[in-house]
Formats: sequence, structure tokens, C-alpha cells
Amino acid sequence: MKKIVALVLGLVLMLSALAGCGQKATESVSTDGSTSMEKVINTLGEAFAENNEDVNFTYNPTGSGSGITAVKEGRCDIGLSSRALKEEEKASGLQETVLAYDGIAILVHLDNPVSDLSVEQIAKMFTGEITNWKDVGGEDQEIVLIGREAGSGTRDGFETITDTKDACKYRQELTSTGDVITTVSQNPNAIGYASLSAVKDTVKVLTVNGVAPSEASIKDGSYSVQRPFVLVTMKDRALNPTAQKFFNYVTSDQVNDLIASAGVVSAN
Repeated sequence: MKKIVALVLGLVLMLSALAGCGQKATESVSTDGSTSMEKVINTLGEAFAENNEDVNFTYNPTGSGSGITAVKEGRCDIGLSSRALKEEEKASGLQETVLAYDGIAILVHLDNPVSDLSVEQIAKMFTGEITNWKDVGGEDQEIVLIGREAGSGTRDGFETITDTKDACKYRQELTSTGDVITTVSQNPNAIGYASLSAVKDTVKVLTVNGVAPSEASIKDGSYSVQRPFVLVTMKDRALNPTAQKFFNYVTSDQVNDLIASAGVVSAN
């Protein structure tokens, strides 16, 4: 009887080994968070996957706040945030690594005659102190404020830079960068903001304090409306080997050209 049992077990193990022959386990890297980081993270993810054919890379565009929560709760390997972590988030065990810097472009309709605003003017417009375009050199029309939803990293970055936190009088609060661009492109009196890397030629990008957003002006700091693109991990929780390999790859100087092709400035 013992011999029969041993023989059966041996056959099971042999069949299992044969079934596994020629098959490689698919490894994965999961990222979650900022919609503004879509272009740069997908560019890096695709390049990584091409060089690591057995790796499944995923990106879930849920917004910065959701991505930070996802990594904290262990629902993804790496969180993506288009703002710096807050002190209370760092105190909870999260850590940030700046991947790149992104300029936040100030957008108006293509037919809007205004071409330049100061940070102070932008702040006054979004808080309702300036309500008519004629007060900043435009037409005699009501200013329509378009912004992102609460929890958006782009919104947090914009409001932090302009010192308008929780004081903006938005007409519409939209859930994606693309929605902001589309809405501004369709309303001659609208003004909004979006990641420079996502801006299309359907809207007009304003200079701020006389400086246009560009790789050079973001890198040298002369363009004032800019924010970091951050990779979020847990201090006391090691990444799995594949996720760590991806992390090392995207934070190395060998991807600088890829990052630049996505419209942002590498932090390395």
C-alpha cells in the first residue's frame, strides 16, 4: 500500500513538473495614482516591459490621493502623486522619490486676447477677487473658473503654488486633465490649469510673470507654476524584486530621454 501511495505521489509531482516545462511565471508591477502622470509613467512602463518580456506592467489612473491610499493599504506596488507628500502622510510611513518636475500650464480659449498673467492676478481670479476679463486686459466678460476635483494632485499643486488653498470659486470641478482642457477649449471666457505634458493645441497657454512653461524654464525654476511628479512607497515595506527593478530603472539617468519625450523634466 505504501508503495502504491509513493508511486502516485511520484506521478503527481512528475506531471506537475512537466506541466510547468516551457512556461514562465508572469511577474508584475502595479502603479496607481495621478492622472497627470499618465504619459510619463506609461512611457516608462512600456519601455520596461519591452526589456522584460515576462513582466506585466499596470497603471491605474485614479488620482494622486487615491494612489497614495492604495500604496499605503498595499493595493499597489508604487503610488503616483503629482504633489509632494504632506507631513502627516510621511509620518504614517510613506516616503516619496521625485521622478520628474512638471509645469502646470494656465489655459484659456484660443480666442482670448490675454497672453500673460502674474501669479497674483491668477490667485485673485480663482478666489473671486477679479471676476471680469477686462480687469486683466481682456474683453468685458465674466471669468469662468475651471478646476480639478478635491484630492487631485494638480489642484493641490496649483492651489499651493498660488496660495489659494480651499479658496477657489470654481464654476466646474472636473475629474481629469483631459476634461479641463476640453472644457476650456469650448468656452471663450474660461480659464483653467493642466499638466504641461498633457496640453494640446486646442487651448492657449499663458505666460506667467512673462515666462512660458517649458523644459528649460521648469529646470531653471524661472517658471513659477510647477510641481513634482512623485513615486510613493512605504518606508518599512520592501518592494517585490520586480517592482524594485522597475523603481531602479525609472529613477536612473538612462531614462532621461524617455522622461523628456513625455513632456516633463527628469529629476536626475
